[in-house]
Amino acid sequence: MLAFAVTGGMLHFELTATYEIFTAPQLDYEVKVCGDAPVRVGRFTLEPDLPLDGLAGAATVVVPAIEDVEQPLDPRLVRAVKVAHERGARIVSLCTGAFVLAEAGLLDGLKATTHWGHTDELARRYPLVEVDPDVLYVDNGQVLTSAGKAAAIDLSLHVIRSDFGAATANTAARRLVVPPHRDGGQAQFVLAPVPSGEGHPLTELFDWVSARFDQMISVEDMARQANMSSRHLARLFRTVTGTTPLQWLHVQRIRRAQELLEMTDDSVDQIAEASGMGTATTLRRHFHRTVGVPPDTYRRTFRPIGGK
Repeated sequence: MLAFAVTGGMLHFELTATYEIFTAPQLDYEVKVCGDAPVRVGRFTLEPDLPLDGLAGAATVVVPAIEDVEQPLDPRLVRAVKVAHERGARIVSLCTGAFVLAEAGLLDGLKATTHWGHTDELARRYPLVEVDPDVLYVDNGQVLTSAGKAAAIDLSLHVIRSDFGAATANTAARRLVVPPHRDGGQAQFVLAPVPSGEGHPLTELFDWVSARFDQMISVEDMARQANMSSRHLARLFRTVTGTTPLQWLHVQRIRRAQELLEMTDDSVDQIAEASGMGTATTLRRHFHRTVGVPPDTYRRTFRPIGGK
């Protein structure tokens, strides 16, 4: 039996998406939903098949994402997941469901991941967990964790691949119209922020930089354009973006390269020049280091069907 552990305050996307995957007709899973009462999941009400203690009879337990990780976790859910683990179940968490596994002690001494926006909090709250913010999922054998949102689909396909083989996983992926396996990690989706709205002291500067990615730009150039000293610019950048001007510029160049890979047929050489990376070799090196995959792999994965 593959059982979903549900309680109030869960997010519906990861739960419903993975439920749809695991109940596909070509899969030999007996899928049940376990919860102690009808629960509200987003705007929907979910009727469980079994109580939470039914998890103890499952071969695989799926713990969906928790909506608010700042709220106390349901102790009945934590206890039921721990008991299922002790009885030999494979425990799979989706997104912030990793907090339930960590609270149950199942991640102590193990590598784990969760949504990139909550990795720091997971590491702070559970110091025995080795939190990796740069992967789509982590498979520790009996305990598996996934990153945010769509990474739940990646982990689900990985579970199917482990249980039934690559051909079955590929069939499931085709039915979902998603890649059967995505290379890389959460770094593909996390980009340095830019402020929005009029009146911010850096907004005009960011617009100015964005129009000149194909040019050499120094910190002094940016400070001069913003009409402030380089030191003051650095302090302001740290406050707004959490990084330095040059680091921010580097990531924005990568971001521009991502956009061109997705939306144009330009060669990697052309994109390197347009994004200010100079040569294709330089772009490939920095792109792979920042995003986690080479430019060509990124283009194949994220290019809209049919091209431009």
